[in-house]
Amino acid sequence: MKITTLIENTTLRPELKAEHGLSLYIETGDRRILFDSGQSGAFADNAEQLGIDLTQVDLCILSHGHYDHGGGLKRFLEVNDHAPVYINRHAFGEYFSSGKYIGLDPALEENPRLIGVEDVLEIAEGITLCSCNDLLRPFSFGVFGQSIRKDNVHVDDDYLHEQYLLLEENGRKYCFSGCSHKGLLNILSWFRPDVFFGGFHFIRMDPHGRELGDALRQLQKFSTRYFTGHCTGQEQYAVLKEALGDRIGYLHTGTVIEL
Repeated sequence: MKITTLIENTTLRPELKAEHGLSLYIETGDRRILFDSGQSGAFADNAEQLGIDLTQVDLCILSHGHYDHGGGLKRFLEVNDHAPVYINRHAFGEYFSSGKYIGLDPALEENPRLIGVEDVLEIAEGITLCSCNDLLRPFSFGVFGQSIRKDNVHVDDDYLHEQYLLLEENGRKYCFSGCSHKGLLNILSWFRPDVFFGGFHFIRMDPHGRELGDALRQLQKFSTRYFTGHCTGQEQYAVLKEALGDRIGYLHTGTVIEL
């Protein structure tokens, strides 16, 4: 399996663009998967720089209904004329952060290539989407000012629109999450993956506070290997890296991981 970070908040290569967002290009078996599309079309510009042909993508998955993961969807639909886009059926809700709209472009909702996913969908052998909306979430770090507008009233975002990609290859399980809004520790408990990719959503935590320390102790209990970035926070990542060592890596724009 080969994973290339097409866009992330940071880049170590000056020819590649960075933005607050996430997009991963996954090559597994005979499938090419785009997981999220960042907040603009920059992921596609980076793909061209990296020699990745997005016209050959077989399927696209959006992890949830926030602009920094699905804002580049229009660009992808223009570049690639055939790949289906799997998106949770709640993804086009009216989502906000501290009063600012952070949802997807509603003009795309009726695009015939978008496939609304319920709680579980097996796309093909070894490729499954899960939302886990009926499972308990014992580990919660709050919503950090994020909300959904229902009947013209703002309520805390319940993140029903977030889904996770599970890939199984050669007896190993790989879990991909955009922002882990339902709680990273919950997701790890539900799936027990060998390898986890995605944001931890620790960015609002005090890097030296009790909350991050407690989360770290829980992470150490899993045998999972982690690759993270975006909403994890760089200061928070530094603390995790010191404790987890080679078990954790950062997904800068342009990072290529082969497993």
